Amino acid sequence: MADDTNRDMTNRRGIVHGPRPLGALVPGVTRAAFRRHSPAAAQIMADWPIIVGPKVASMTTPRRLDRGTLTIACAGAVAMNLHYVGVELMQRINGHLGGQPVHSLRFTQAGMPRPTRSLSRPPPEAVEEAEAAVSGLPPGHLRRALAALGRVVLGRTRL
Repeated sequence: MADDTNRDMTNRRGIVHGPRPLGALVPGVTRAAFRRHSPAAAQIMADWPIIVGPKVASMTTPRRLDRGTLTIACAGAVAMNLHYVGVELMQRINGHLGGQPVHSLRFTQAGMPRPTRSLSRPPPEAVEEAEAAVSGLPPGHLRRALAALGRVVLGRTRL
């Protein structure tokens, strides 16, 4: 009877129909995703500031890990400096990930994003003008919100 059950679940081509362990399905599902982006590359992208530190992370961006070569985008001068400490950088990356997923580094020149502007306080005359504009409204949430909006708008136009 056990032979009949196995024969019903497997056809002539060896394809199993019916319940299968979940672990048997995982390689087929993940193969296409891991072909494009390896788990090590995803971990490098996610943990980049932790691996290299905030100073280097602000000047660089990991782009791709392909066949053991990690491509890092950075400005030209930064690439030269990182080239000299490349062995140490690879050791830090591999130590963080465990194993040896990175064998070499490749640097590409890319413009780094500009740092965000720090928020400055609006000039005192913008604050006074915004408060005067909402002085006729009753006190409350709407008045405070419109005054804040007025300070921002008038502060930007004064610059």
